[in-house]
Amino acid sequence: MQSESLSLAPALTLFPRLKPPHKTLLFHQICVLVITFLAYASFHASRKPPSIVKSVLGPTVPSNATQVSNLSSNDVGWPPFNGTRGTHRLGELDLAFLASYSIGMYLAGHIGDRIDLRLFLVFGMMGSGLFTILFGLGYWLDVHVLGFFVGVQIVCGVFQSIGWPCVVAVVGNWLGESKRGLIMGVWNSHTSVGNIIGSVVASGVLEFGWGWSFVVPGILIILVGVLVFLFLVVNPEDMGFVRPGMDIEMSVEIDSAENIQKVESEEAKLIESDNSDSSSAIGFLEAWMLPGVAPFAFCLFFSKLVAYTFLYWLPFYIRHTAVAGEHLSHKTAGLLSTIFDIGGVLGGITAGFISDMIEARAITSILFLFLSIPALALYRHFGSLSMLINIMLMFLSGFLVNGPYSLITTAVAADLGTQSSNDRNSRALATVTAIIDGTGSVGAALGPLLAGYISTRGWNSVFFMLILSIFFAGLFLVRVARTELREKLSGK
Repeated sequence: MQSESLSLAPALTLFPRLKPPHKTLLFHQICVLVITFLAYASFHASRKPPSIVKSVLGPTVPSNATQVSNLSSNDVGWPPFNGTRGTHRLGELDLAFLASYSIGMYLAGHIGDRIDLRLFLVFGMMGSGLFTILFGLGYWLDVHVLGFFVGVQIVCGVFQSIGWPCVVAVVGNWLGESKRGLIMGVWNSHTSVGNIIGSVVASGVLEFGWGWSFVVPGILIILVGVLVFLFLVVNPEDMGFVRPGMDIEMSVEIDSAENIQKVESEEAKLIESDNSDSSSAIGFLEAWMLPGVAPFAFCLFFSKLVAYTFLYWLPFYIRHTAVAGEHLSHKTAGLLSTIFDIGGVLGGITAGFISDMIEARAITSILFLFLSIPALALYRHFGSLSMLINIMLMFLSGFLVNGPYSLITTAVAADLGTQSSNDRNSRALATVTAIIDGTGSVGAALGPLLAGYISTRGWNSVFFMLILSIFFAGLFLVRVARTELREKLSGK
């Protein structure tokens, strides 16, 4: 364990009245949820700019220029992304970020189970902010070298990968299993809220130069990182609380152990603490073998492929697809794409609520996945008829696509990381979370890359890829859903 001087947030030392008995467990649980919500929302806000500026950097002018409104100097593109292979280069840029993100996710979870999560999270936020700003500086430095942008995205992806295992592990430490699906469904709306904030901010400053679309979100995540450093408390034990969900016998054992340690030497304490840390952290392969981890991880591979294709290409798609016979401006396309994320907020909350109500995560996920197949088909074929139809179908698609994605990355990961077969070892949370979301991030890296290449054949091909991916995502959960169904029918 880390010493109290390292693990306790500085603000709690400066303001003692934030500690118990002045503040209750519920107060600190709410604080942790709010702080981690803001932290990961800022991660996603700083991740959104590439999708917003994609239509500015790439070959953006539609072939039928007479239908385009609000043409500007932005429509000439930005070398090396504005050539005939511009969409390929943009897809490769997404791959550079997401590949390093997915690889870094596995390492981040492994490290996060072994060091102070607050400091590790702040490290990731500061690095993400600095390299997001560095990407934007390419505008003023007049950089046109593909290697510069790819290199920045690779390093930024590694820093971004630190965020998710950390915030899920911290929230898992503070919350018991009761209503976890609903609470984490609401909490996980930070993903969509961050996307919305990133879209609005990046679109709002786009007219001043695409560099600002990176600099402003980069500054935002750095500022939130300062907040995290000052106020985030990783474990309830650091404040003298008993971990939620811990049974009475276990808490009594902990109290007894603490009384025994008081009569031991300081050296013996340190040796015992080191041995405890090394033994409690779960191994990477051991975590893969936990029941349910592999099926949900591979389901998330395909779910996140779809979600991140929309994240990185939806504004570009809207810009290049006439709505009611008219092509929209860069700014309008970016703002309109937030409808997908607004649907995602409600979808994540609804999926969490339903899974808590029926106590079946896999069944809930399959329901959302298979309903999203006709929703995507309808959006592709009828979304261009009018602005109202486009908004309604985009909202429905976001609602259904992000529902299972949100559920798996939060409540499911927390459930699997603290399940009884692992003796409810919370130190496995970051590792299990990293495995599930890391595997999903491999799909997230593949989706935008494929979209960049397949889109040259037409958007029908892209949507076919997305629908096929959703189908495979559902297949991976069929066996788990059957198990849940049998348990329900048997009355367990």
